[in-house]
Amino acid sequence: MKEHLDKNNLHHAYLIEGAREQIVVEILEFLKSVGVESTGNADVTHITLDSFKIDDARNLKSYAGEKGYTAGKKFFIVSTNNFLLEAQNTLLKMFEEPIENTHFFVVVPDVSALLKTFVSRFFLISHKSDFGPGSQNAEDFIKMPLQARLDFLKNFLAIPEEDEENLSAESARTKALKFLNSLESALQAKMSKVPFDTSCFHHIFKVREFLRMPGSSPKTLMESVAIVVPNL
Repeated sequence: MKEHLDKNNLHHAYLIEGAREQIVVEILEFLKSVGVESTGNADVTHITLDSFKIDDARNLKSYAGEKGYTAGKKFFIVSTNNFLLEAQNTLLKMFEEPIENTHFFVVVPDVSALLKTFVSRFFLISHKSDFGPGSQNAEDFIKMPLQARLDFLKNFLAIPEEDEENLSAESARTKALKFLNSLESALQAKMSKVPFDTSCFHHIFKVREFLRMPGSSPKTLMESVAIVVPNL
């Protein structure tokens, strides 16, 4: 990722697509390489949330508009699995009109889930690799009978008790969205080997749209996927 970051000409806002666990570490390493320590530095703000909502967007605008604690630059690292539509709209103007000596690094797993007008405000960096452990789960899922799929989803979407109050922990909605990406990839890999009804891709597309709507049920939506996806 460092090849996209010019320390002598930093863009005011970067949108980075990929796994936040890896990307945030690289961002912090880059800042350190240009003499910016993140630990104990009030001008480096790191926000990690599963869902970035409108109140979070308003708070970010407020923090960004405040004067820095030092004479140097301010940096904001925002990593989220789900950037809600209202939050994106709230931040459009801020990312369109750069704030002097203020730089943003926004990390998301999937840029295609964002508004095109929102994405256009950023210097975009795609840092996607494979889908990680979810790929094997998806391949196994395709081979399962229906009841086994439903049992898998029940356990997969469950939120551990210790994570229920953790705002940065993955929600069932986020888990479902990530799994759909892996499932779609696994199905595409099967297309050249085994003939099957590809209408399931349209269903996955629609389920992904519904999952991004507040109030929708990840469990019910994913159970519909379990029914529609062919057993291969």
